[in-house]
Amino acid sequence: MPDLNSSLYTDMLRSSARGRSLPRRLFGAIRREFTSKPLYGLEWGDPETVEPLRFIRDRWVIPYVRPDYTALEIGPGGGRWTRYLLQFKRLYVVDFHQELSSELRKNFHRPNMVFIRNNGTDFPGVPDRAVDYVFSFDTFVHLDPPLIEAYLGNLKRIVSPGGNVVLHYSDKTKPMAQENPTFSANDPIKMRAMVAAAGFQVAEEDLTTMWHSSLIRLTH
Repeated sequence: MPDLNSSLYTDMLRSSARGRSLPRRLFGAIRREFTSKPLYGLEWGDPETVEPLRFIRDRWVIPYVRPDYTALEIGPGGGRWTRYLLQFKRLYVVDFHQELSSELRKNFHRPNMVFIRNNGTDFPGVPDRAVDYVFSFDTFVHLDPPLIEAYLGNLKRIVSPGGNVVLHYSDKTKPMAQENPTFSANDPIKMRAMVAAAGFQVAEEDLTTMWHSSLIRLTH
């Protein structure tokens, strides 16, 4: 499992950039219908066109977007999911890697966005109980349990009473996760235990939509 200082994350960004060379961009343009901007991360699935991701967008993201609420996204990448969060009053976007934050700025740099570089698990500059909705997709799948525990502990400080936290995590009970060495040793039982230890409650889970991972919604 890669740690936070691994080059896995920036290597994926550089690989994606090579994939956006002129010949591949021309080919990709034929398939892209909704935007002329090739967002980093779409190579792992576009929520506009991939059915499981569209379901996640419509079930776990869109219903929580409110113009009077504050949201926070962990590991936004190039903005694959960020584009659905832009209507929040304030949107914190948090990443450990400066290169990835810079990539996001190329696509989205709105007045209501606050870019944060963290130490891997904290939320510097985010006030206590200020965040109504937290979302993270394709980040916690790569984080080992001790890092997830640290993140959950720090989330407890910033999430408002009644706020919602939606996390996508590795599920090693599924064969496709077992075959992926970059996916962390996690599963629903371990995740529920970490959630309870951090003082959150499990509001709902989705153990079936994704073939290598699961989603969980927390509140407190």
